[in-house]
Amino acid sequence: MFTKINSCANIGLNCEKVEIETDIAHRQQTNFIIVGLPDAAIQEAKERVRFAVENSGFEFPRPKVTVSLAPADVKKEGPAYDLPIAVSILKTTKQLKVDIDDSLFVGELSLDGKLRHTNGILPITLFAKEKGYKNLFIPAINAIEASLISDVNIYPVNSLRELVDHLTNKKRLEPINNYQDLNETSFVTDLDMAHVQGQEQAKRALEIAAAGGHNLILNGPPGSGKTLLSKTMQTILPRMTEEEILEVTKIYSIAGLLPKDQPVINTRPFRAPHHTSSGVSLVGGGNMPKPGEISLSHRGILFLDEFSEFPRQVLENLRQPLEDGMISIARAQGTLTFPASFTLIASQNPCPCGYSTDNEKHCTCSPSQIVNYQKKISGPILDRIDMFCEVPRVPFEKLQDESSSESSDKIRTRVEQARAIQAKRFGRSKTNYEMSGKEIKEFCLLNDESINLLKSALTQFHLSARSYYRIMKLARTIADLEESVAIQTGHVAEALQYRKK
Repeated sequence: MFTKINSCANIGLNCEKVEIETDIAHRQQTNFIIVGLPDAAIQEAKERVRFAVENSGFEFPRPKVTVSLAPADVKKEGPAYDLPIAVSILKTTKQLKVDIDDSLFVGELSLDGKLRHTNGILPITLFAKEKGYKNLFIPAINAIEASLISDVNIYPVNSLRELVDHLTNKKRLEPINNYQDLNETSFVTDLDMAHVQGQEQAKRALEIAAAGGHNLILNGPPGSGKTLLSKTMQTILPRMTEEEILEVTKIYSIAGLLPKDQPVINTRPFRAPHHTSSGVSLVGGGNMPKPGEISLSHRGILFLDEFSEFPRQVLENLRQPLEDGMISIARAQGTLTFPASFTLIASQNPCPCGYSTDNEKHCTCSPSQIVNYQKKISGPILDRIDMFCEVPRVPFEKLQDESSSESSDKIRTRVEQARAIQAKRFGRSKTNYEMSGKEIKEFCLLNDESINLLKSALTQFHLSARSYYRIMKLARTIADLEESVAIQTGHVAEALQYRKK
């Protein structure tokens, strides 16, 4: 007897339908074969499924069992096919006599028939909703993650036995009905801009970067507060929208990084890879590519401490995402694209010893060492950075000053107001950093004085066309922070201060 069960495969952040086709050849010797480009984890499913079926009180067929994962030209990986394979075998052997053509099954089985946590449930749930499946059966441990999506019957299942009892109406399961509120956004609470002494210019730069999604490099001697400022920037980022929460949670679901106790990413990501990280860890990769650090920081911050210490070839991988907000990974089977719309915050020392810009401590580096150190970052990467800010040593008087600076809550309020202006301008959740050339011409109109100032700066500092447009975007963000409809000369002047001279 031949049966067909519905499941799906995660391909990047998307899903593709997979049909579990099962047939039993009664006249052939005992054998269990899985075909359809399965990986090692799926091949091992033969033993997991066999014992899960038997330990759940059912009979596993002794003749030859052939399971085909169709379409055969799509690479399948992971143990998520255990449950649909088991269900297809029970249906083929007539131990399960129900119509389940409108249902989708996903989940890993343990040897005793219990269902384990499975990666990629959120995109699978979205797929089930988009394709109109009436029921979706998933591991119970993934229930909170799946509850982000409404308008589909999602049944959390603890075991194979429990699933069969539900399908045969012996003991019905309750579908998820308490859907997650995506408007509940949490914030980092142990950091606050008010606790950072001095560095008012750097705080202003971080506020502008947060408001418009602009990239920023902090340059200064060791111990001046670059790392603390970068980490504290998390506290002034705006609340995530529902669309952003779903985008980021999908990425973490595919990567298998969702916390089991609270599997919803409602805080903007802050990723800080070490400078010894490889290009694959930054970009993503593998035979079936998974998201890397730049995708895991989507809609949040990618913090690269000791920027100049990263291998040059690793930093060159940032070119495409900094320009396009996405990263493409090519493999023999095809090309996958992951979102990578992040705010890059990088910190670096001005030279190997770190003190060439310090007024109090003598620099021990030779001029050639300083030049070579600064050449580690290529011109094309620097040209994609919107803002450069010096972070000098904090004087003793500032350290002893007990008067508090502005709190993160106050700064975040201004940032959210600026983001609201941008959302209204573009009709969706989009920052000034993401403006196209057409939108720059429409929304970044300058008066004659500003045009002359910008012309003079481009001539004097030999700025590129890309730098010109980035200055325009930056000036637009500064104007938004002041709730100014038009870009004033002062906004352009401040934007020019953040360009690398």
